[in-house]
Amino acid sequence: MDQSDRRDHLPTTEAAVTALHAIAAAHGREIEVTHDIGADRTSRRVAAGVGVTADPDGSLPHEAYAEFGGAPQVSVRLYPDDDALITVEGVEFHDVPRDDVPAFLRSVFGGLATVRSRRFPPVSSLVVPLPGDRTYKETVPVYLLTPWLSRRIR
Repeated sequence: MDQSDRRDHLPTTEAAVTALHAIAAAHGREIEVTHDIGADRTSRRVAAGVGVTADPDGSLPHEAYAEFGGAPQVSVRLYPDDDALITVEGVEFHDVPRDDVPAFLRSVFGGLATVRSRRFPPVSSLVVPLPGDRTYKETVPVYLLTPWLSRRIR
């Protein structure tokens, strides 16, 4: 199995952030990462209460947000619940398992992502292939067709 066919295992948000830095370096991209640590700071735990930083099990939830420089515009929000929100040129991919994030980004930065377009009914979708014949597909509203997305229409 070559390295591009393996599925990464990222048990923590910090492991995922390390993988994002490696992908940015491999593709010559700048990366800026911000961290939110504690139940009172993470976006999915707004009901944690004032001054409550730990989960009921005593752990500190860790969330990170990463923005990559260059085109396409890509950001990743890593949630403590082992999933992520990946945004590519304004197109949001919700609930991507954290272990799929590196393969997803390698596909986007490696030029494998395409936009499939139909004339009737008129619809466009950003398709991101992953190893093992898996794909992520999200609808691209016509007002979000950036120059980068337009160059990928097939």
